[in-house]
Amino acid sequence: MEPLFCGIDVGTQGARCAVVAADGAPVGRGESAFPRVASSLPDGWFEQDPDDWIAAVRQALGQALKAVDARRILATSVTSTSGTLCALDADHRPLCPAVMYSDSRSEAEAVEAQQAGGPLTARLGYRFSPSFGLPKILWFRRHRPDLYARAASLVSPTDYVIGWLTDSWGRSDQTNVLKFGYDLLEDRWPAFIERELGIEIGLLPNVQRPGELAGRVTPERADQTGLPAGTPVAAGMTDGCASQVSSGAASPGQYNTTIGTTLVIKGVSERLTLDPEGRVYCHRHPAGWWLPGGASNTGAECLAVEFGEKETESLSPRALEGSPTDLIAYPLVGRGERFPFRRPDAEGFLIGAPRSRQELFTAYLEGVACLERLAYDTLASLGAEIGDVVFSAGGGARSEAWLQIRADTLNRTVLRPALTGAAMGAAILAASLAHYDDLARAARAMVRMDREVGPRTDFVGRYAEKYQRFTEECSHCGYV
Repeated sequence: MEPLFCGIDVGTQGARCAVVAADGAPVGRGESAFPRVASSLPDGWFEQDPDDWIAAVRQALGQALKAVDARRILATSVTSTSGTLCALDADHRPLCPAVMYSDSRSEAEAVEAQQAGGPLTARLGYRFSPSFGLPKILWFRRHRPDLYARAASLVSPTDYVIGWLTDSWGRSDQTNVLKFGYDLLEDRWPAFIERELGIEIGLLPNVQRPGELAGRVTPERADQTGLPAGTPVAAGMTDGCASQVSSGAASPGQYNTTIGTTLVIKGVSERLTLDPEGRVYCHRHPAGWWLPGGASNTGAECLAVEFGEKETESLSPRALEGSPTDLIAYPLVGRGERFPFRRPDAEGFLIGAPRSRQELFTAYLEGVACLERLAYDTLASLGAEIGDVVFSAGGGARSEAWLQIRADTLNRTVLRPALTGAAMGAAILAASLAHYDDLARAARAMVRMDREVGPRTDFVGRYAEKYQRFTEECSHCGYV
């Protein structure tokens, strides 16, 4: 029987499941949204019930396996949000709702964690923020001491779902534990967590590399999900890392740009990429390499805000006709930027007067492309080695005109995979355990491209001039 692999993604709004063949061909898929619950939480607080994760996973698996011979599934894996905190009791039951990555209640604790863990963050090139798990644990210890006293383990959603599937608890992976304060260089929990923050190391999980065997599906969970009993479950990844893998960027020099509401760049480097300004931080690749990445506040949101869905659809097919335009745009929506420069006061700009809505639309596409090139130039200035190809995912990659503008601006070939997403990345991770030697080989075999766009020789120089004007204006504004 041809082998199959199952990937499970527990996202912000629901669970997704992808079942794929060894060559990456999709065989089954399922999706289930979490129930909408009226929130009575204070501003900036976001919580979810872990029982809703399990219910959605079961439903998504049921859909995905409906037309699949589940006996062919050789392995599965799980991915979820990074920085979300779930506290479990001695029976592995959640003590309270999970505190989501987007929850900002632990601002004061983030400052304290950074003060205590400064030497670690300096070595790894990031800073603790309220989106990290460690400040949330410190908040939990300080403000919920009764529940903290009953906690037997503190885990991520990925860990919780894998534990539920396998009844093998107390494990996590190198990507999910970064935001819990794990030392990825020395591969251990650092002493400051217990010594200075008072958080017992024994509450934190043992750490594996993504893709290593974390356990096997129990008979009880097999009955509840349709997965065969004994199916190997690979240690997971954060959803961002899994999405990167699904694009094909899994070997040194390979990078992925995802253009959704924002622009996210993630890649693979043989060496740790350190950024003194904290714009970039690195997860660990299971092969021992590093996964540098950064996220901009600028992306396709500018099109949604300025043009809306209907006008975007009508203007996109003709975007190349007048490109490159004479306009220079940095189409930031709102205020503040994270990457490729960190400026909380940053504001967008438009140099020149658009002669039509079509010209303004094209200038916005060019502006995001210029910001993407600046991001890659920034990574290169930090020592990252970037290849001649950029893998591209997200809603922005569906635009043929935008793919071409980006290829011309980057002077690189842009490849668009046929199937991306965190669930697909988890399926590739499962295949790296049960069928391929490693994650990079699994990605090469399973990621299928449906579009390749190279830079146009006659246009590269013109876009280079536009990029120079863009960076000059960014410098004039004090951003770079």
